[in-house]
This record gives sequence, structure tokens and C-alpha cells, in this order.
Amino acid sequence: MKRVISASRRTDPVAFFPDWLAGVLGEKKARIFGPFGRVAAVDLSPGAVHTVVLWSKDFSNLIRNKHGLRKAFEKYDQLYFLLTVTGLGGTFIEKGVPEPAAALAQLADLAAIAGNPKRVSLRFDPVVFWREGKEVQTNLRFFEKAAAQAARAGIEDVRMSFSQWYGKAIRRARKLGFDYVDPGQEEKLDAARRLTETAEKYRLRLFSCSQNFLTRVPGIRASACIDGNLLKALHPKRAEVSLAKDKSQRPECGCTESIDIGSYTQSCPHSCLYCYANPKISS
Repeated sequence: MKRVISASRRTDPVAFFPDWLAGVLGEKKARIFGPFGRVAAVDLSPGAVHTVVLWSKDFSNLIRNKHGLRKAFEKYDQLYFLLTVTGLGGTFIEKGVPEPAAALAQLADLAAIAGNPKRVSLRFDPVVFWREGKEVQTNLRFFEKAAAQAARAGIEDVRMSFSQWYGKAIRRARKLGFDYVDPGQEEKLDAARRLTETAEKYRLRLFSCSQNFLTRVPGIRASACIDGNLLKALHPKRAEVSLAKDKSQRPECGCTESIDIGSYTQSCPHSCLYCYANPKISS
């Protein structure tokens, strides 16, 4: 059975390592560096790949065919794009991320490259709260603009979650003086209800990523950002693919099996303060 390739939950190779990504596609092989010095080879030959799922906050390198990246993907049967836009690009929270208008403008290009807007999903992820003086700020209000742009591009699916403050992110926030706020569950549910109202206005489907308590809000479903059933239905040859849960992900993650070819050693210059991976951040 052909496999789904993910690039990547661990870093943003399209935005920052397009030469590497184009290179491994050309070689039809990638090496994954795991713990304890383990190295595994991943077959990237088109005959072995069902779908390539690409995660990024900036697909401009692919759209412009930098390093021949767009051309390198033409040999694969199916691409599926997950574009993350939070409305915080260019702020102190996401210093290295494109400004929101520029990022959202990529949706139409991605739909054209994918050949079907159903092969593109917008990630409004994460929703962040922080304190400036006595006022609590949030990116929630940006969702209206994101939803409108997604609808104009023919996108139907939006995935979201609230920021989860892991230990390394908490230490980073304290070091940099970022006064983050982690609301209680009821406040998050209230915020999610507001998001569903906007999603319904633009006829978008709203999914929660690895936060299943949000499905208590009518109109929100649990997400499988990599969804074998969907990828099979969209595949030009309806090729079979694994529908088993990806055991390497968090318990509430609904994703089906894939092989991620990114590496935490590829530090990400997006510099998102809330990042759980390995961002390049300086004070």
C-alpha cells in the first residue's frame, strides 16, 4: 500500500529548507534522524507515495518554484496543503512569519496547484491570548478575515486549536517577558462558539486539532489533519491508503498514518513564541 508523506509537523521545510526538500525529492529518498543516533531511509519514489501532505506558514517558495520545488512535486499523484495563518505574522509573537494578508493570498495559488480546493485546508492554529498592561489580547478577531479569504478561494475546511503551553514554551515566554494567558476550558468553549458562528457564515467546516473537548460546541468536529479517508476520496486514482490511527501522535490526534520527513534539527526561523518544536528565537 502506498504511503502518505508529511513535510512537516516538526519544522517548515517549504519556507526555510526548499533546497533540501527539492533535493530529497530528486533523490527519491530522505533520511530521518531519530533518537539515540538512529537513521531511517524513506522511499520518496512516486510509485511508493500516495499523497504528500505539506504544512507551512509560507508556501511562496513552492508557488514561485524556488530551487525547482514546484516542478519536483509534479511527479506525485496528489498534494494536500495545510496553510497556517493566525493573524499574528510579523508581530513579536510570530516574528518570522509573513504578514497575514500575504499568507492568505496564497490560498488561491495552492488550490490551483493542488487541482482541487478540497485538497487545501486553512489552519487557524493556535488561538493565542496574552496580556498587555491590564488588557487581555487575542487573535480571535482575525478569524473573520481568514474565513472570508478561504471562502473566496473555494476552501471548505478550517482547523483550529488553542495554544498549549508546554514547558519549553513557558520558559521561553518568561525569558522574553511575554505575559501569555491560558484561559479556562469554559472560556475556550465560549470563544469556539464565536468561531463557529463565523465559520457558518462563510459555509466553512470547522475542526478542532487534538482538543476534543471543543467538539461539545455544535458545528465543531474532531480533526484528522491527515485523513486517510479524505485523501483516498480525493486521489485521482482512488488509491487505497492506511486508515489506521497514527500512533506516533498525541492521544487526541485523529490523524491517520504517515511518515514525517522533517527533523527537529532543522530549527525554524518563524520564531513563534508558543512553538513546541525547536524555533530559532533570540531576545
